[in-house]
Amino acid sequence: MQEKIEKLQQIIDSSRNVVFFGGAGVSTESGIPDFRSVDGLYNQKYKFQPETILSHNFFFNNMEDFYEFYRDKMLALDAQPNAAHKWLAELEKKGRLDAIVTQNIDGLHQAAGSRRVYELHGSVHTNRCLSCGQFYTAESILKSTGIPRCSCGGFIKPKVVLYDENLDMDLYNRAIKAISYADTMIIAGTSLTVYPAAGLIRYFNGPNLVLINRDTTPMDSKADLVIHGSVGQVLSQIEIR
Repeated sequence: MQEKIEKLQQIIDSSRNVVFFGGAGVSTESGIPDFRSVDGLYNQKYKFQPETILSHNFFFNNMEDFYEFYRDKMLALDAQPNAAHKWLAELEKKGRLDAIVTQNIDGLHQAAGSRRVYELHGSVHTNRCLSCGQFYTAESILKSTGIPRCSCGGFIKPKVVLYDENLDMDLYNRAIKAISYADTMIIAGTSLTVYPAAGLIRYFNGPNLVLINRDTTPMDSKADLVIHGSVGQVLSQIEIR
């Protein structure tokens, strides 16, 4: 492990244009559960499967059940940025990190101070009325009961990408551009099984592809450096010089 940490240090020292691509494993150290691990949301028992609840059709046909699950499991508003979020924010301040591309919806990268964050799956912190477009905070959704409604009477929907919904293509294309110009891409805390997000990797043409994840992924054999471990614990050992 120490040899791998030293190699990652060398890569970061020589890199000037890093892009970070992260998934749920980046936020687990902040107490936010992931989806596919043994203790993840997909392995817990509910009236409906989480994949079903977090779908476009379920939202519009079962709003009350959706919001019961959403408030209980998706709004971790007390969570704080962990070592990985803080390290990335510092790397950006030093002018070495070009962008963060994340599958997470928790807003912890911005809370840590990162400014260029491409949230592929949206954010719990943006909620809008489907009728008039009025904005509502995540805190207001958490405090509401039943189906939250706008002052105009319309239904409120979180700006998160549900199953059977398309990604924001403008955001997706900006992520592609950032990745295509990077000299180092760090992929962390993701199983690389969720598409189209996982497909972004094919746009990376730089010399250093680094993969940090607790478990193996389909891309392990193609990475220049693979570290199996906690994202925050790994990155916190790397000096930003």
